[in-house]
Amino acid sequence: MPENVMLRMAAPIIHHRNPEFMEILTRVHEDLKYLFRTTQPVVVLSCSGTGGMEATISSLFKQGDKVITVNAGKFGERWGELVRIFTGNCIEEKIAWGSAIQPERLAELLKEHPDAKGVCLTHSETSTGTAADIQTLSALIREQSDALVLVDGITAVGAHEFHFDDWGVDICITGSQKGLMMPPGLALVAVSERAQDIIKGQSMTQYYLSLKHALKAHAKDDTPFTPAVSLVIGLDEALQMIKAEGIEHIWKRHESLADACRQGCHALGMKLFSNSPSFAVTPVWLPEGVKWSAFNKALKNSNGITVAAGQDDYKDKIFRISHLGFYDELDMLTVIGGIERALKEINFPFEIGAGVSAVQKAFLGN
Repeated sequence: MPENVMLRMAAPIIHHRNPEFMEILTRVHEDLKYLFRTTQPVVVLSCSGTGGMEATISSLFKQGDKVITVNAGKFGERWGELVRIFTGNCIEEKIAWGSAIQPERLAELLKEHPDAKGVCLTHSETSTGTAADIQTLSALIREQSDALVLVDGITAVGAHEFHFDDWGVDICITGSQKGLMMPPGLALVAVSERAQDIIKGQSMTQYYLSLKHALKAHAKDDTPFTPAVSLVIGLDEALQMIKAEGIEHIWKRHESLADACRQGCHALGMKLFSNSPSFAVTPVWLPEGVKWSAFNKALKNSNGITVAAGQDDYKDKIFRISHLGFYDELDMLTVIGGIERALKEINFPFEIGAGVSAVQKAFLGN
C-alpha cells in the first residue's frame, strides 16, 4: 500500500455524518466514476468483493430467474454458487482453468437460453490469472438478448482497460484491496440505468447487502448504514493517486509489468499456466521436481516475498505472482530476483541472472 494512503487512514477518526466526511464521500463517489469510466452511480459497500457479488444477485433477481454463469475458476464458480442460492436456476458453463470463454460458445448459450435474465462474467479470474474479453462478450450479450451483463472486475478494475458505459456493462464490482491499493473491506459496485430500474422494481429480499438501499443513499451522497470510515478516507487518497497518474497510463503500466514478469519466468525455464493471461496476476507451473512447500519457504522466509499458491486441483502445482496495484518496475525485478534466489536455495538448476536480465530487457527495451 502507498504510504500516503496508510497515513490518511491513520488520522484521527471522524463521524460518518460529519460534514467533513460527507465531503470526502461525495468526492469518492465522483472519482469512482472516473475509475470505472461511467456516468452512473458506483456505490460503496462495507464488505469484501464477494459481498458486492451477493448484493448484486440478491438485489437483481428473484427465485426462478434463469442466470447464465461462466465458471473458469474459483471466482466464476462463486457466481454460480450465489445464483443457485438466490434464484435456484443457474445455467453454469464450465471452462477449463487457464482458458476464457469464447464468444461463439457464449452465443450458443444465449440461443439455448433466450429467457436468461443475466450473464455473470469474470474479467480477470484471480485463481487462474486469466482475462476474458469483456468488451466483445458484453456487446454479444447486448446484441442477442435482454440479459443483464454482470462483471466481476475485482482484480481487473485498475489493471485492465475497462469502459463501463461504452461497453454496455450493467454491473461491475471491484474490491478495495486490489487495484485500489488498500486493505480489504470495501466493495465498489457500478450500476447501469437498466439495472437500477430493475432493482427499484424488486421486492426486498435482503437488508444490509441491498443495492436498493445503497442506491437510495448514494443519490444523497450518503450510505444507508455506518460505512468503514477509515477505509473510505483511504479510498479518497487512492483515487487521487489514480487520477494523478491517469487511468490510461495505469492500464499500460500493468500490461508492461505483466509482460516483463512473464518474460522473466520464461527465461528461468518455467511455463505459464494461462493461455489468456491477466495483467493483474501471473500463474506459473512449478518446475518439475520442485515442491511448493520448499519453494514457498525459501521465497518467503529467506527473501521476504509472498506469492499465492494454486487452488483446488492446482494446489502444489502452480504459484501466482501479483503485479496489481501499487507496483512498479523495480518491484518486478525484485520478485523475479527473489524467485531466482529461492530456486538456488532449493538447488533447482537454472542460469543465474537469466530471469532478472529478461525483466530488465523487457523494461529497457520498451
